[in-house]
Parts: sequence; C-alpha cells; structure tokens
Amino acid sequence: MTIINPQYIYIDNHFQENLAVAFSDKIEAIDSLENLKEKYPNATIENGEKNSVLYPGFINTHVHLEFSANKTTLQYGEFMPWLDSVIANREELVGKCDNAMMMNECKAMMRSGITTFGAISSFGTELEVCMETPQKVLFFNELIGSNAATADMLYGDFLERLDASKKCGHGVIPAIAIHSPYSVHPIVLKRAVEVAKSEKLPISAHFLESQAEREWLEDSKGDFLEFFQKFFSTSIAVTTIDEFMQSFDDVPTHFTHAVQATKEELTYLAKHGHSIAHCPRSNRLLGCGRLPIEELIELNMPFTIATDGLSSNNSLNIFDELRAALMMHHLGPLENLANLLIKNITSTPAEIFNLNSGEIKVGKDADFALITLPDEAQSTQSIALQTILHTKEVERVYINGEAI
Repeated sequence: MTIINPQYIYIDNHFQENLAVAFSDKIEAIDSLENLKEKYPNATIENGEKNSVLYPGFINTHVHLEFSANKTTLQYGEFMPWLDSVIANREELVGKCDNAMMMNECKAMMRSGITTFGAISSFGTELEVCMETPQKVLFFNELIGSNAATADMLYGDFLERLDASKKCGHGVIPAIAIHSPYSVHPIVLKRAVEVAKSEKLPISAHFLESQAEREWLEDSKGDFLEFFQKFFSTSIAVTTIDEFMQSFDDVPTHFTHAVQATKEELTYLAKHGHSIAHCPRSNRLLGCGRLPIEELIELNMPFTIATDGLSSNNSLNIFDELRAALMMHHLGPLENLANLLIKNITSTPAEIFNLNSGEIKVGKDADFALITLPDEAQSTQSIALQTILHTKEVERVYINGEAI
C-alpha cells in the first residue's frame, strides 16, 4: 500500500487540499493523511512538494505513432499539399520509424502525464511497442479502402490486424478506426461498424477535417477531384456526409477533427451519442480551421483534446496541446476553459471509452500524474489554468499504482 500526499488533489473536477490517496493497483481510500496512516500503518508515504497537484493520469485519445519519424519532411499550411507530401514520403517515413523511435515517443507522452493513449494503426507496425509500453493503449486498427475492387482484400487485412490486437491481453484494448468518409467504401464500412457493435469495441473515425473533404463529399468537386483522378482513377465520391454519419447511428463513435462540420451535423452527432477528438495544433498546421467548441458545449457534446501524430504536429506533449487550445479558443472565460480542457483529458475520455480511470475515486485504477506549480496559486479556481501555462513535464507518473 502507498499513500501519496500532495498539496492539492483534482477530484470531481475541483481542487481540494488536506487530502491524501491510499492505493495499490487501485485507489483504496481518499482521506486526510492522518486518517490514512492510522488505517494503513505499514503503507509507504510519498509526500508531494509544496504547490504539488495530483491529477488522474491523462488520456490522449488520438495519436499516430507510425509517423513518428517526421520532423521537417512533410509540408504544412494547407491540407492538400500536406496530403500530397504524405503520399510522396509515406514509405520512407514509415520505414524509418522503428520500435525504438516509437517507444521514445511513448516515453515522451508519459513525461507529460499521459497514462493511456489511443493509437491509430494503419499498418499494425506499432503493436509490439504498444504491448511493451507501461501505458494502457486503445489500439485502433484502421480500415481504409474506397475502391470496390480492392475493398475485400483491405478488409481482410484489417480483420487480421484486429485479431492480432485481440490477443495482446492486459494493457492493449482492441478497437476499430475508420480512416475517413472519402477513403472507405460503404460496404466494408458497414461490416466494420457491425463488428464494433456486436463485439462492443471502441470505434473512431476521421470526419470533415478539411474544406476539400466537404467539397468532395458534397459535389465530387474541389481539390480532392484531381487527387482521386490521379491515384484512384475515379471522379465520384463513394458516399455522402449524411450517409457516412448515418452509418454510425447505433454505435457511439469518437469522431476526429470535425472542423468543417456544420451546426446541423454536430447536432445530429450529439443526438446519436457521439463524441469528438479535438486536435488544435494539427488543425492549425494543416490549415483546416477552428473547431467551434462553444457549439459542442451548447450541445452538451463530449469532446477530448488529443495530439494527433507527428505527421501533423511537433510533439506528443499533452501540455503543448492544451496551451494551443487555450490560445485558439478565445470565446468565454479563460479559467472555465482551462478547467474544461483538464476534464477533457481525464474523466471525459474515460467515460467515452468506458475506462476504469480518469478520476481520483475509490475503485478506479491508480493512474496518476503529479505536477508541481512554480509558485503558489492565488486560488484553487486558477490551478487548472496555471497548470496548463507552466507545466512542461510532470514530476511523477503512476500506472496501476506503479511509479514509472
């Protein structure tokens, strides 16, 4: 048994003092240090520094480890030039991205307090790393293929990767990812959604990331027309926005980006119990625009903050992402936004994916991120904001009760 005694603890989306946490692999009790020492006289006591804050372990719902080799190779600023550069450099970047490189990025995520992440896997190359990292991993096997002639073959490959992830056991949660509306044929999409529904697997999908995607899905026009003619010899989109959304009506889905979704489309998604992964730095670097989170808040639609991968970001540090979100979303009170952002990397993603984490609560997994503020906070209401502004790396990370 271990008792950790910080100055502040983040409980029920608030910050409380004069409390400590007793834990093994699960959280056993939350009480004053004196009461816990009396209850667990043989426990190891770990005291936090002055101005220390204990958070639940952070959850990064959307990351592409397979592109961790990218630094200055890909082109930023607009979506289509970026996509062209991905196509041109994909084999080289994936080939350079070995297990050691991906493990280094897992460690970098841990240094920013990420104890669980969602790995979007196009090829399955990071499965071994995800089995070895101490973090918990939602392993999203990605389905791609819009050409009817090759759809069955690609679907078979997807099923093989999905089966491999099911055999990993503890720490790796098998899941399904749909690449996007423009890149997955409706027939195999329907099959994959049925698998998610019948086996109760988490599911995610890229959705309306760019204006080019919207133009293609609505009218088979715009910048995607030349792209599909060049690479796939087609001039017609395989689905529409409405058809794609309706495919997920019976399966709560974590849609990624949704920057170009209309208020009506967001309302539809909210009505059907879906959620959104918001990747602010990726959206900015690819010129996609700003997700109107004020509309999500109005719709009471849950969303998470995620880093995306290094193909469209310069780090997998969740604090870097939170700072970007803080600056991007200028509407509304600043401290309220900061508190919401912390919630959206803790309890919100845990609830979306039914994880036994994301909260400091008896019975939850003992996943923690301990940080120390550089000075005293003037009020508990400002701790979330000051955490985001001043934290680069955490002091300690615990996963299932073990200090990492």
